[in-house]
Amino acid sequence: MDTKIIAIVPSAGLGKRFDPSRRKTFVSINGVPLLIYTLKRLQSEALIAEIIPVIRQDDTDRFKEMVKEYHLDKIKRVAPGGPERQDSIYNALRLIEAEGIAYYKNSYVLIHDGVRPYIPEGMIDKLVDEIKDVDGVIPGVPVKDTIKEIDGGGMVVSTLNREKVRAVQTPQFFSFRALKKAYDKAYEDGLYATDDAALVERTGGRVKIILGSPFNIKVTTPEDLKMVEYLLNKE
Repeated sequence: MDTKIIAIVPSAGLGKRFDPSRRKTFVSINGVPLLIYTLKRLQSEALIAEIIPVIRQDDTDRFKEMVKEYHLDKIKRVAPGGPERQDSIYNALRLIEAEGIAYYKNSYVLIHDGVRPYIPEGMIDKLVDEIKDVDGVIPGVPVKDTIKEIDGGGMVVSTLNREKVRAVQTPQFFSFRALKKAYDKAYEDGLYATDDAALVERTGGRVKIILGSPFNIKVTTPEDLKMVEYLLNKE
């Protein structure tokens, strides 16, 4: 692909379900911060031209030192974190847009969680290969358990067909124009979502799911960290 691919890495979350005494993004595995494993993996992808991490304001100076220490030369700038994940990504999108129309109009954006360091080999290539006729491509894995919809009181409303649902992961890949349009519309409508693809879908964008990986774990709890540590050590 000749067009520019920019990776946005939201890393400003507080990790409320993680150990409150430690900042999840910077927790150490073998002496290296969790976020650095993710960034190094993205740095190694030839298709990615630039990486824009989204960092909390009070972590910015510390993070810039890490960029130098680990020679992450695809990181040219850092976007400020917002109150919610959606705000953080929107800050990065506006940072890209500020470069001007000629810079971003044919660009693609890859969004990947900073605490998801084990990106399977070849996944990004597959995302890029499938973007031709759609607005976005995302990885997802089949659901093994039965999924039930419940109401506010915990009563079952319906049982979903698990053959037709997927547990969605990142990295998620979009044309810049489709994603920026979706985010602009969300803010216009006062809508927040936890999934970027959901915003693209509601503006009429076509999103395709490819097969993800059970090893593409997002570190949400201390138990997740142990599993990711095992995978990284094995690799």
